[in-house]
Amino acid sequence: MFPGVTRRTLISGDRLMLTEFTYEKGCHVPTHKHPHEQISCVIEGKYKVKIEEKVHIVEKGDSYLVPPNMEHSQHAIEKTITLDIFSPPREEYR
Repeated sequence: MFPGVTRRTLISGDRLMLTEFTYEKGCHVPTHKHPHEQISCVIEGKYKVKIEEKVHIVEKGDSYLVPPNMEHSQHAIEKTITLDIFSPPREEYR
């Protein structure tokens, strides 16, 4: 995906997709947007997520929502693992 980021699609249905992302410490996912609604839950670690102009530090046990077509980026403060739900499923992740 990006240097230091790996993705594994766990399951996908007609309207939902569950993926696991691993972010190595210090890696960065540049600002992007997509037409999918996204919910992310941090399983391990800590990272900074910027959604539009708001910056949040999220860590184990935290979750957040990215509405469709909203710009967002991530920066791993520690090695971080998240579970992400996309609706509709992202075809490029199947």
